[in-house]
Amino acid sequence: MRLESLLLEVWPHVAAAFAVVANLLATGHAVLRKRDVRAAVAWVGLVWLVPLVGVVLYLVLGINRIRRRARSLTLRQEHGQFPPKPSVASCTPEHLAEAVPPAAHLASLARLVDEVVHSRPLLPGNKLLPLEAGAGAYPAMLEAIEAARTSISLCSYIFDNDAAGRRFVEALGRAVQRGVQVRVLIDALGARYHWPPITGRLRRAGVRVARFLPTLLIPARLPFMNLRNHRKLLVVDGKVGFTGGMNIREHFLPGHGDARDLHFRVEGPVVGQLQETFAEDWAFTTKERLHGEAWFPPLEPAGPVMARGIPDGPDEDFETLRLTLLGALACARSTVRIVTPYFLPDTALVTALNVAALRGVRVDVVLPEKLNLPVVQWASLAQLWQVMRPNSRVFLTAPPFDHTKLMVVDGVWSLVGSANWDPRSLRLNFEFDVECYDAQLATQLDALIEERLSRSRLLTLEELEGRPLPIRLRDGVARLLSPYL
Repeated sequence: MRLESLLLEVWPHVAAAFAVVANLLATGHAVLRKRDVRAAVAWVGLVWLVPLVGVVLYLVLGINRIRRRARSLTLRQEHGQFPPKPSVASCTPEHLAEAVPPAAHLASLARLVDEVVHSRPLLPGNKLLPLEAGAGAYPAMLEAIEAARTSISLCSYIFDNDAAGRRFVEALGRAVQRGVQVRVLIDALGARYHWPPITGRLRRAGVRVARFLPTLLIPARLPFMNLRNHRKLLVVDGKVGFTGGMNIREHFLPGHGDARDLHFRVEGPVVGQLQETFAEDWAFTTKERLHGEAWFPPLEPAGPVMARGIPDGPDEDFETLRLTLLGALACARSTVRIVTPYFLPDTALVTALNVAALRGVRVDVVLPEKLNLPVVQWASLAQLWQVMRPNSRVFLTAPPFDHTKLMVVDGVWSLVGSANWDPRSLRLNFEFDVECYDAQLATQLDALIEERLSRSRLLTLEELEGRPLPIRLRDGVARLLSPYL
C-alpha cells in the first residue's frame, strides 16, 4: 500500500517532467530546423499550448525524415551509374541564345535550374505533344502500352478501380503476357481514393505493383503520412514518355463528368530523366534497381524542344520547383501566363508576381470558378487580392472542373507537369515537371490558354471585396490552413 501511494504521489511529477523534456526537445528541433520563422513559431506555440499532443503532432507532421535519393545514390555506387549518360550533348546556359535565340534573355533562368536540379542537364532534341483529357490523353497512353515490347513504367498518384482504371489494367496485363517487363507505382493514399483499390486487380493481371509510403498499418511510417507521391509518369520501352497533370480515373472519360486536364506525350533524350525519376522512386519503394537497355535505351533527337525534367520533393529535391517559379518570374519580360487548379502561393511567390506586374509584365492567372475542394477555394479567394492589386489579372473558367497545370513565360519558356501552386505541391509532395525552351511549343500552349480564356470571366477586385462579410471571414479562416491544404 505504501508503494502504491508513493507511485500515485510521484507519477504526476514524472509525467510533468517528461512533458517538459519532450516540449523542450521539440521546441529545440523546430527552432533549429524550420526554415520559415512563422512555421517555427506556430509549432513552438502548439507544443507548449497543447503539451504532449503538440509534440506528437510535430513528430508526425512537422519533421521531414525522408531521404529517398540518398538510398538511390547508394544503389548507383554499388551497381554503377544509373541511368546511362544522355546520347546528346547538354545545352549550357551560355549556349542557350545560340540554340534557342528567342530565349536568350532566359539564360540566367537556365543557370538557376542547373544549380537546383544538379545532375539533370538541359537537353536538346525533344518533342512534346499536348494531349487534352478525354479523347486525347488516355487513348494515346493506351496505344503506347499496347505497342510496348520491352518495358513499361507507370507512376500515378490516383489509379482508381473504375472504368478508366480497368482499361489500363487490361492493357498492362496484355503487355505482361507478351513478355514486357511492367512496373506500376501508386501512392498509398491515392490508391485508397476508390474501394477496393486497383492493386488487387493489377496483381491478378500479373503486373508488378507497389504502393509508395504506405502508412496506415505501419506505425514506423506514420511520420511520412503527409508526404505523398503526386507524380504522373508513364514511360514505354524507355523511349516514349507521358507526363502532366492527369491521374487515372473515369471522370476524365467523355460522359463521366468530363473534367478537363492536360497531359504530354514526350519523345527525345529528356525521356531518360522521366525514367530516372521513376527508377529512383521504385528503388526506394521496392529496393529493386531498374537497369539495362530495356529501361534506359539510347535516345536519339526527336524534335526541336530544349527540355529538362525537374523533380521536386521534401528531400534532396526540396523546393526545386518553387525556386524555378521564382526564377521564371524574375526573368520574365513581357508575359506570364499561369493555369492551375489550386492557387495558394506563399509570400515570396506573391511578391514575385507583384514585382513582375509592376515591371510591366502582363501576368494572367487562370483558375477554375468552382473547385472540387471547397476549403482550398475559400483559402485561395482570401488571398487573391494580394496578387490582383498590382495589375495582375485573374480569370475564372466555367465548369467542368479544369485540373490543368501550365505556365508560359514570354512566349518561349513553358513549364508542364504535376505540381500545383500551393504549399502541398511545393513543399510536401513528390512532383515532376518539365521545363521547355521552344517558341513553337509555347505558341501551342498559349493557344490552349486562349481557349480557356474564351470560356472564362475576369475576376475584379470590386467583386472580390464586395462579397458579404461572413463569406470573407470564412475564406480568411480557411486561409490560415493554407500551409496544410
